[in-house]
Amino acid sequence: MTHVLTSVAWPYANGPRHIGHVAGFGVPSDVFSRYMRMRGHDVLMVSGSDEHGTPILVQADKAGMSPQQFIDVNHRLIAEDLVALGVSYDLYTRTTTANHDHVVQQMFLACHKNGYMVEQTQQVAISPSTGRTLPDRFIEGTCPICGYTDARGDQCDNCGNQLDPTDLLSPRSKINGETPEFKDTQHFFLDLPALAEALGEWLDGREASGLWRPNVIRFSRNILEEIRPRAMTRDIDWGITIPLPGWEDNPTKKLYVWFDAVIGYLSASVEWARRIGDPERWREWWNDPEALSYYFMGKDNITFHSQIWPAEMLAHNGRGSRGGEVGPFGELNLPTEVVSSEFLTMEGKQFSTSRSVVIYVRDVLERYQPDALRYFLSAAAPETADSDFSWPEFLKRTNTELVAGWGNLVNRTASMIAKNFGEIPPAGELEDVDRALLDQVRAGFDVVGGHIGAHKQKAGLAEAMRLVGEANSYVSTTEPFKLKGEDQRERLATVLHVLAQAVVDLNTLLSPYLPHSSTAVHRALGGEGVFQPMPEIREVEDLDDPSRPAYPIITGEYSSAPRWEHRPVKVGAPVARPTPIFTKLDPSVVEEERARLGLVDDAEASV
Repeated sequence: MTHVLTSVAWPYANGPRHIGHVAGFGVPSDVFSRYMRMRGHDVLMVSGSDEHGTPILVQADKAGMSPQQFIDVNHRLIAEDLVALGVSYDLYTRTTTANHDHVVQQMFLACHKNGYMVEQTQQVAISPSTGRTLPDRFIEGTCPICGYTDARGDQCDNCGNQLDPTDLLSPRSKINGETPEFKDTQHFFLDLPALAEALGEWLDGREASGLWRPNVIRFSRNILEEIRPRAMTRDIDWGITIPLPGWEDNPTKKLYVWFDAVIGYLSASVEWARRIGDPERWREWWNDPEALSYYFMGKDNITFHSQIWPAEMLAHNGRGSRGGEVGPFGELNLPTEVVSSEFLTMEGKQFSTSRSVVIYVRDVLERYQPDALRYFLSAAAPETADSDFSWPEFLKRTNTELVAGWGNLVNRTASMIAKNFGEIPPAGELEDVDRALLDQVRAGFDVVGGHIGAHKQKAGLAEAMRLVGEANSYVSTTEPFKLKGEDQRERLATVLHVLAQAVVDLNTLLSPYLPHSSTAVHRALGGEGVFQPMPEIREVEDLDDPSRPAYPIITGEYSSAPRWEHRPVKVGAPVARPTPIFTKLDPSVVEEERARLGLVDDAEASV
C-alpha cells in the first residue's frame, strides 16, 4: 500500500462552478482517487474554496455584500455542487480558516528565514476612480511577447508566459475599462532565480520519469527559462496578514492570494488530520519520500503548480542556492505529477462567465443524471487537447452509449435472469464463446486500470465501453431469449451466469467513472448495500477561532470501496425485474438547452 495525495485545484469562491471547471479538476481527480482506493492505496484527497484576493472584494461590492457574506454563499454553492457530482474528497475546506492562516504564515516565515523572501519595490496598478489596487487578473492589454490583445496582468493565455501588469501594452481595467495608474510600493518577492537550479533538477527528474503529459512538461520548462522574482504580497485589506514586525500591523498589506492558495493543499491536509483526532497523520503523505502526490487542474494553472508551489516547498526545505534549514513542516515532497487538462469549450466557444458563455454544474445536475455528465466529461476529456461540449453530443453519448449500451446490457441481463430463474443461476459447462467473453472482461482490470493510473482516463473509459460492446455482442451470438426448451435450460443458465459475471465485473471497471449508478447496477444483480461510497457535507466550527463563522466541509468514509479485481457472482442471489438505470433523453432537450444559452441554429436564424 502506498500513500497517495490527490491535490485538487481550489475553485475560486466568486460564484458556482461551470462544467468546464469540473472537466479539468473535478471528475479526473475523482476517477483517479476512486481507482487508487480500489487498488488498496491510502488516498488523501484534499481541496477547498479559494477565498482571498481583490476579485472577491470587487464582486462582493457589486452584490451589495461584505466579502465574508459573499464567500459564505459561494463556498456553500460550490460544495453542494461537488457533492452532487460525487467528488470524493477526504476534506474540502476553505482558505479563510484560522488553521490555513497559521500554515501559510509558517510557510512564509520559513521561506523568509532561509533568505528566499526578498523585499523589493514594485509598481502596482491603481484605479484612478476608486483609488483601489487592481489585481493582476483584472488588468488586460496586449502581450509584449506574442501580441495577443487580451493578455492578463499575470499571464498571457495565448503564449503562456508569466507577465506583470507593467509589461502589458495599452493596459486597461477589466472592471470599467479605464487606464490604470502605477505607483511604487514595497513588497516581498519569492526569489525564484535562487531556486531555479533546484526547480530545473526536479523537472529533469519528472521528465525522465516519462509520467508527465508532454504539453505540461514543455510548458513548465518554457516558464523556467524566463524565471524572475515573483511578488508574494499585495496592497489589499482582504487576505492573510504578513507575519513580520512592521508588516503585521499594516492593514493594507496582505499575502498574495496565489501564495496562500497553493499552500492550501498542505493546510487542508493538516486540518483533515486534526479533525480526525490524529494531528500529525498528514505527515504520512507529505514527509514520507515513498508517498506519491498528484495535482489536478486546468492548463491556466500550470505556472502555480509546476513553478510557484514547488519553489515555495524548496524554499521551505532550504534547497535553493541560498541553502537554509528545513522548515517546521519537515522535508516536504514535491509533486509526483502535475496533471493538467486543456480547456473544455462550449459549442466551439471558450467558457466565460462574464460573456454568459457558461453552463453551470448545478443547472445540469438539476435536469440530468450526475453520471450522464460524468460520463460525457470523461469520454470527451480535454486531456491533451481542447475538447468541446455541445448539447447534441451530450444527447448522443447519453442515449447511444450509456442508455443503449451499458444500461441496456444491465437491464436485459437482469430481466432475463429474473424472468427465468429469479436468482443468479449456476453455470454449466462453458463453451469457447463463454470463456472468450469472461477472459476479455477479466483482462480489462489490467488494461483499464493501467490507463486510469497513467491519467489516460478517456482511453480507460473507451476500453471499458468496448468490453460492454463485447458483452452485448455475446447476447446477440448466444441468443439466450431463444433457449426456451427444458433441454436447453442448463445452457440458458450458463449463458445468463456468464452475462451476470460480465456485468458485475464491468460495473467494477466503470464505477470510478459512474459511482452513482454503480450501486443501482450492483443491486440489480443481487448485491446489497452501497457499491461506491459517496461524499457528504458536514457543518463544522473553526478549529482555532470561534469568532469565525461555521462552514460546510465535504468529507466521507471511503474504506468500503470495492477492490479493483474480479469478483465471482454469488449463485443464488435474488434478482428482481429491474428498472432502467439511465434515463433516455428526448431529442427536444437539445433545442431547449440551446435556447437557454441564447444559441440559434443557422437554419432557425434564416426563418
